[in-house]
Amino acid sequence: MNDNQANSAALLLRISLGIMFFAHALLKIFVFTLPGTVQFFASVGLPGALAYVVVVMELGGGLLLITGTGVRLVSLALLPILLGALYVHAGNGWMFSNANGGWEYPAFLAATTVVQAILGAGSYALKLPFENASTTTQTH
Repeated sequence: MNDNQANSAALLLRISLGIMFFAHALLKIFVFTLPGTVQFFASVGLPGALAYVVVVMELGGGLLLITGTGVRLVSLALLPILLGALYVHAGNGWMFSNANGGWEYPAFLAATTVVQAILGAGSYALKLPFENASTTTQTH
């Protein structure tokens, strides 16, 4: 794989993950509502106030991924949300189509978020000053 292919792959993954996180935040706001999301978090043993943190992180993290800003750091910061979702859905079986959702979707998203953290931003990114200009690791 050449650098152009790796940068394009990182870009596609970054945009996809960003849209997914942003969409899940909007789902919590407009479909489940914030009070409903707080109630759900409390019903599974999590602090209800954590719902607000998750929504803000999904909204902000999604936008940062889409723009390519701080991608490695943002990906790692979003990983605990997916691990929490994996924990919540673990007892529901493998398939996400099971009642109350299974664990395969959050597990897949956690894996892709780790891959994004490894790959970096890819092409067309607004990188932070401390980020390396190159996304891919050079091999010799």
